[in-house]
Amino acid sequence: MYMALDIPGLGMQMGGSALIGGVIGFTAKKVAKIIAVIIGLELVLFKFLESRGILQVNWERLGGTFEALASDAGNQTQTLIETFISTAGIGAGFAAGFAVGFKRA
Repeated sequence: MYMALDIPGLGMQMGGSALIGGVIGFTAKKVAKIIAVIIGLELVLFKFLESRGILQVNWERLGGTFEALASDAGNQTQTLIETFISTAGIGAGFAAGFAVGFKRA
């Protein structure tokens, strides 16, 4: 049995997924920037408190912790995106929209 290709439906699905991907990509980059600013401010605060003798910071351990957290967050984000793309069936539109949204932010 031959099924007709629903071009308008396919376009709506890909367009909608591209829009969702763009919004998520844009938001992800903005959130990443906010987190980077917060971490930077914390490091400045730690350095200030250390210079006043209020706090003693183990910079090697702190740096290793941030590296581990960044690596883990990147892996989890990649896994989440791959899972969404594979299960939603709207991979091409979402991936393109995510890339555009992430680049535009």
